[in-house]
Amino acid sequence: METIKAVFYWASYAYYLYVFGYASLFKVFQKKSMMDSMLSLGFNKTWTILIGIGELLGVILIVAGLIKPQFRNMGILLLVPFSVGAFTAHMAHQEYQHYYNSLIVCILTVVMLALDNNFKIQF
Repeated sequence: METIKAVFYWASYAYYLYVFGYASLFKVFQKKSMMDSMLSLGFNKTWTILIGIGELLGVILIVAGLIKPQFRNMGILLLVPFSVGAFTAHMAHQEYQHYYNSLIVCILTVVMLALDNNFKIQF
């Protein structure tokens, strides 16, 4: 059972990095399709770049978490508002082709924190 949990955790971790990694880099380096998509959601160039920098900071913390686990959790917690915001924005604008990634990342946030031995959720 521990092996299954570990495999699921690290697969979730890789997917999380993939989604936020490409999204943040596309925003920071101003890929045309990303900039147009963000503009359609109501975010101008400045806000899109700032969102990208915030996401990139979270990605860097998650990667640094390979060495120090507390950075991984800090990065995941930093990215929570971005995942919820992306899910909300894509649903509000009925962009269902993009909303699945943000929904999955929202769910994986809770799952990864619950499975992490270095993080405790108390109810």
